[in-house]
Amino acid sequence: MGTIIFSGTAVLVVLGFGNHLYWLAAVAVLFLYLQYGRDSSPTSSSGGSGRMPSDYRSYRNRRDEQAKWERRYRRERPFESRRQEREKGKEKSK
Repeated sequence: MGTIIFSGTAVLVVLGFGNHLYWLAAVAVLFLYLQYGRDSSPTSSSGGSGRMPSDYRSYRNRRDEQAKWERRYRRERPFESRRQEREKGKEKSK
């Protein structure tokens, strides 16, 4: 991603010799990339710090919500869920 941003910025700088608005666009692209594109809190070499716990926590929350909805679906629509399981079994046997 960074390579694309930097090469695009270089193109805008080269085009900027004809029109100075391209230079402003290049500066804006770099600013937006540095502000929002990169991970602002780099993880340490141990891998135990940074954004990993919150990412994993959000993953667990999404997974638990999905499991809850799947259990509810199977409970409220037993015939449909059995039919889907049969079809899934047929696809695996092919």
